[in-house]
Amino acid sequence: MVLGLVTAMLFGVVSSVMIPVARSVGLTDKPCSRKAHMGEVPLTGGLSIYITVFIVWCFGVAFSGVLLATMLATSIIVATGIIDDRFDLPVLTRIVVQIIASGILVVGAGVEINSLGNLLNLGEVELGVFSVPFTIFAIMVAMNAYNMIDGIDGLLGSIALVTFGGIAVLSVIYGHPEALFFSLVAVFALIPFLYRNLQKTGSRVDQIFMGDAGSMFIGLLSIWLIAIMLSPEMSKEYVLKFGNMFTISDTREPIRAVTALWLVTIPIMDMVGIMVRRMMKGQSPLRPDRNHLHHIFMRAGFSPREALVIIFASACFWAAVGILLEYFKVADVVILLIYLSVFVLYLFCLKFSWRLVVWFRRWMQIEKKLKHRE
Repeated sequence: MVLGLVTAMLFGVVSSVMIPVARSVGLTDKPCSRKAHMGEVPLTGGLSIYITVFIVWCFGVAFSGVLLATMLATSIIVATGIIDDRFDLPVLTRIVVQIIASGILVVGAGVEINSLGNLLNLGEVELGVFSVPFTIFAIMVAMNAYNMIDGIDGLLGSIALVTFGGIAVLSVIYGHPEALFFSLVAVFALIPFLYRNLQKTGSRVDQIFMGDAGSMFIGLLSIWLIAIMLSPEMSKEYVLKFGNMFTISDTREPIRAVTALWLVTIPIMDMVGIMVRRMMKGQSPLRPDRNHLHHIFMRAGFSPREALVIIFASACFWAAVGILLEYFKVADVVILLIYLSVFVLYLFCLKFSWRLVVWFRRWMQIEKKLKHRE
């Protein structure tokens, strides 16, 4: 596909140019007690993805006030992320900027979640006057969830790949050519990023990290695309320059809000789970630590790459579950109950993660002894 080739090549050029720039201005990730990588790694992955996406949007989408507002909101988030990557902004400053950027997206671009669907089987849960604050809150949750999941090489990029891949699949099923275009651009920019991000120290290709600029941009992009698929009229504001770029039906049938949860399952569960655990310990929910999902897997004896594969496979599985539940029109209340059941199980496992780690290590030792005897 021409779009994929052009996007991937453009990312390659942009990322190569940005690496020396990042090193010259000190925009690099330095090893510390919570980071195990070797040497200073450029934090230009997210910036390179943003620039690539921005350029492709300019050529592929007709200019409009809605597109301008979308670009402005994403630009503010990326700029804030870059400053945070370089100088470590206070939490309050980041929150204020996130509210401003989310507000621009909601007010300027008309991105708004108006209904939560028939969650209680008693009719549509309309948000009414609460739709704007709820949408802003949802955008902020997504941005911070993706920011917090970024802990090992390849994790954020692979999880984002699942999210945008899921959005692309639903776009084809329900006839959203605009959402398909935007999601595929993100996918084609993420693939070459993952290639660079997963490089080992000393390899011929320079490794790069996503950075806060990238993680917040990915979160904003994901909830924005989900929102325009929830409200078909909204997606019409983004006019593709080349007509229907894809041979899919242009029906724009809305997806259900509860389906979106499955596309962001791992980031949301990891964020909420870790924040609940911190508060139960009397700690700040925003206090950084090494108790995220990938940390638990590594304490159990898995390597970072093995943890990455397991979490990525899990994200693919849950996204597939959500898409199938949506495709077969399972009742909203049933989908929600299934999701909450999975969430409760995750929180239970997280609470007793240290016991699970001990049991797993014992099982691994027993298995090694049995193999040695054979």
